Amino acid sequence: MTENSFIEELKLIGINIDTEQLKKLNKYYELLIEWNKKINLTAITEKNQVYLKHFYDSLTLNKIIDLKKENSICDIGTGAGFPGIVLKIVFPNLKVTLVDSLKKRIDFLNLIIKELELENIIAIHTRSEEFALTNREKFDFVTARAVAPLNILLEYSIPMVKKNKYFIAMKGNIEKEEKTFDNSMKILNTIIEKKEEFTLPNELSKRTLIKFKKLEITSKKYPRKFNEIKKKPL
Repeated sequence: MTENSFIEELKLIGINIDTEQLKKLNKYYELLIEWNKKINLTAITEKNQVYLKHFYDSLTLNKIIDLKKENSICDIGTGAGFPGIVLKIVFPNLKVTLVDSLKKRIDFLNLIIKELELENIIAIHTRSEEFALTNREKFDFVTARAVAPLNILLEYSIPMVKKNKYFIAMKGNIEKEEKTFDNSMKILNTIIEKKEEFTLPNELSKRTLIKFKKLEITSKKYPRKFNEIKKKPL
């Protein structure tokens, strides 16, 4: 995906990106590649692929929620900052919290925040399940991009979401997962408000966005602690 095709494809999903935002994304890409030599941030390094599979993919959230209207968001298991950093660059109105369990990735994210002069964004070094325990009903929406099974993500994310607000899962093909999270939805009194399936431009790999709406938490046992679930930290 070239820069020009990136701009045009964004228009098709309701995003008009300006010159300053493009400059910041390019700087982000340069720092990503530089730091990727020191720590493992991404296996995707070719510029056209980063713009497609990281930048454009992150912004497809606009397909399922109006990012111009939302305020506080949390990106759990953010890794190299996808989607959180990209969302902040293109939608500066958002107040963004990035959560990751690896200190070196947080160091990278803090550098990006400083170099790009981003405001109202914070990167926190902690496990997502521990962060969830002390940040209940704090965010307008929580998101996670391809980091864990949906039943686990629901347990961590829904308690952090304000009532009548959202957790949005960003996934690839979810056919194998679709029957695994019904019980978590019932316990957490959560419904699927919208589901969007599409393919990325050019290479046509499948993507799925699921918008879960929190009605009201009915059980105080969620989120469970990490040692009860025995999954990798997010």
